[in-house]
Amino acid sequence: MGRFFRWAAILTVLFLFAGGAYVFGHVVPDTDAKMNAVRDHAPYVISPEAQALHDSIDVADLHADTLLWKRDPAKRHDRGQVDLPRLREGGVKLQIFSATTKSPDGQNFDGNDADAADQITKLAQAQLWPLRTWNSIYERAAYQAQRLQKLEANKNNKFIIARTVSDLVQPDDVVIGLLLTEGSHPLEGKLENIDRLYDEGYRIMGLQHFFDNKLGGSLHGRSQSGLTDFGRAAVTAMTEKDIIIDVAHSSEATVRDVLSITDAPLMLSHGGVVSHCPRTKNRNLPDDILIEMANRGSLVGIGYFQGVICDITPKGIAAAIDHAVVVLGPEAVALGSDFDGTVETTLDTSELAAITQALMDRGMNEDIIRKVMGENAFTFLSLNLPE
Repeated sequence: MGRFFRWAAILTVLFLFAGGAYVFGHVVPDTDAKMNAVRDHAPYVISPEAQALHDSIDVADLHADTLLWKRDPAKRHDRGQVDLPRLREGGVKLQIFSATTKSPDGQNFDGNDADAADQITKLAQAQLWPLRTWNSIYERAAYQAQRLQKLEANKNNKFIIARTVSDLVQPDDVVIGLLLTEGSHPLEGKLENIDRLYDEGYRIMGLQHFFDNKLGGSLHGRSQSGLTDFGRAAVTAMTEKDIIIDVAHSSEATVRDVLSITDAPLMLSHGGVVSHCPRTKNRNLPDDILIEMANRGSLVGIGYFQGVICDITPKGIAAAIDHAVVVLGPEAVALGSDFDGTVETTLDTSELAAITQALMDRGMNEDIIRKVMGENAFTFLSLNLPE
């Protein structure tokens, strides 16, 4: 019987291993491909003039969730929307990488329960993330930062994580990354975790994601409340440490509270303007808040997905950018793709010249095109990152 139980145990382990290998080898990549899909399209026609202009710009994007997915960002992939080779193909000099650490089942823009089952726990387990990440939101943020640190450590990748203003100046062949928390759930109710995340390289912190948390109300939560006492303390601690605050997904009340307690410019890393696409009012902040943010030097990234703009083609993205420039001013607008954020797009990061072409087709001034495609992001970060 001892031999029987020994073989039974071996067979059980082999069965579990085979099942895990199948999930890791097939189910996870298939899920990644479906959730981060690029619509089939004919190659975009880029004029020589538009390509020359695009090639002369250090393109910057304020939001991509690439670190959430189990693929090597150093290699070019045929799924998803961002990796280092495609960033270079698209002329991207600077990419902000967000860390998504908690997301509720049934996620939607209208209302989510804070205690709903968590999708990221399931994804972490399916992708064989370290055990420490399965039950710790902080560790999920730390792990995603460490993935980017690993990319940086291999000098052949010619990639650096910007931690200070001086890191923004790099040779032409070096791509710059920054770290952003998508919501401040990794704080786990502890102000000291701000320092720990800072030490991991995070220089931008979102406050909420799809649900209310210990800092305050989400735009998609149940309460629509503002900052809690803990949230006020966290915002103060972040600004004192020169951490940029991202108000994407925060409720109107939360953003107004943030504006009332700090003069620091804010970021909205991925969103849109309601007056351009009124049906996005359950995802985008009202124009008056964005205008107030812009008036104090904040930066608004325009996303490429249905939740924030009405038309997700390059032409539609250009229309959304153009409208934002009119409403907020040419210095307040940037790219905020939300690539790899479980959104369907009509292009990946290698095809960003199509946006430059579409902006030119609209008759946008070349100086403004340069601003929204990259210069504004570099200017904003140079003024707000630590020295």
